[in-house]
Amino acid sequence: MFGNNKPIESQASRSKALIDETAELLYPSVEKLVNEIVAVNHAWKVACELFGHDSPLSTSSQDLKTCLQVRLLRSYAPEQVYLIEDKKAEGKRLYSLCLREPIGTRLYAEHLPIRRAKEVLTDKELVQFKNV
Repeated sequence: MFGNNKPIESQASRSKALIDETAELLYPSVEKLVNEIVAVNHAWKVACELFGHDSPLSTSSQDLKTCLQVRLLRSYAPEQVYLIEDKKAEGKRLYSLCLREPIGTRLYAEHLPIRRAKEVLTDKELVQFKNV
């Protein structure tokens, strides 16, 4: 009865697994964030096609993409990702979130409108995140 440590070991294993899962949620990897940004960007484009740019689903998808991009920048810029203005973009001015190392074949984490970046990032962050 006293020599059996299995319940304690089992509980310790479950606790460690829970801590690992929580850490992954709180501190996702660059790869995970980029994949989420790409998926949400795709969903946003589909929502715009189906329901229009001003639909609640479209605007919330766009807001989620922006939040994920800000999280990526605040967590990993400028060491692993940085902002650069996309000079080839037509229409509104856009930043590309460029990756220093490719993730699969992806070299950037989609676009962020410069107007939106100025709304959600501080001037100090903008300077820091453009540090090429």
